[in-house]
Amino acid sequence: MKKPSRRVPRVTAIIPTFNWSTVLNCSIGSVLDQTFEDFELLVIGDGCTDNSEEVVASFATRDERVRWINLPQHSGSQVGPNNEGLRQAEGEFIAYLGHDDLWLPRHLELLVSTMAAPVTGQTTSLDGPAMTHGRVVLVNPDREPFVFPHSSWSYLPPQWIPPTSSLHRASALQRIGGWRSHGSTGTLDPETDLCARVAKEFGPPVLVPHLTSVKLPAGYRKNVYRTRPNHEQTAWLSRIRESTDPEAELERLCGEPDVPGPGGGDPATLLEPVMRSSVTAEERYRILRHFKGLDPP
Repeated sequence: MKKPSRRVPRVTAIIPTFNWSTVLNCSIGSVLDQTFEDFELLVIGDGCTDNSEEVVASFATRDERVRWINLPQHSGSQVGPNNEGLRQAEGEFIAYLGHDDLWLPRHLELLVSTMAAPVTGQTTSLDGPAMTHGRVVLVNPDREPFVFPHSSWSYLPPQWIPPTSSLHRASALQRIGGWRSHGSTGTLDPETDLCARVAKEFGPPVLVPHLTSVKLPAGYRKNVYRTRPNHEQTAWLSRIRESTDPEAELERLCGEPDVPGPGGGDPATLLEPVMRSSVTAEERYRILRHFKGLDPP
């Protein structure tokens, strides 16, 4: 008897990770909490040597949508795992989630629905936008959490959009060649370079005017890869799960960027100072690896 063919998921969600297994229960949990359920989840280790595989397996045994992949060598950034995720993805759309970040339950629902809407003035052959993104809570230790981007946001390349907050068509990334490494992007970080190339080829990313994710940047947390805490992720996920309206609840807890501007706030003034444009992406990568505790002291 012929076996029934496996249903191809609409979305491939990718979590790139490296030796920080304590946060995976939260990030994976936030994916499995999604109201939009037609997805596969690829958790891709960047040459992990800790117990990340066992943590992912505890979910995969209960949910066939979850799959663990471990690269044979450590590439050193999200670029390697993300490109492997693109290679193995079956979904029409690709979504990324940092292993120490969280999605609100309607993240995929809201972003996928926007992908079906026509874009005014679009000249490509796509049926809708190539890329869309929601608003994100940025949780930085030295200031109160704030929502980014500002409600007046209008993408102006090359601006930063957190991968955790975005969704794009797999076909668009195939056309532009996927993620490029730090050594190939000049002064732009790989995620900023990716957005700029998508915008150049297909038009600017479309903002979904909803708060859909929480980002806890490791670049603000000194030696975080040595201590590998998860108390912040646990607290934010509990807050999301306990609320009847997580978006409204988090909006009440947060402010907005202090610098509206034509682009809704200049990320260079809101984020890590080493993001200044005079530093190459490769040099910034080395600085942040040391700061986060990824390299020997």
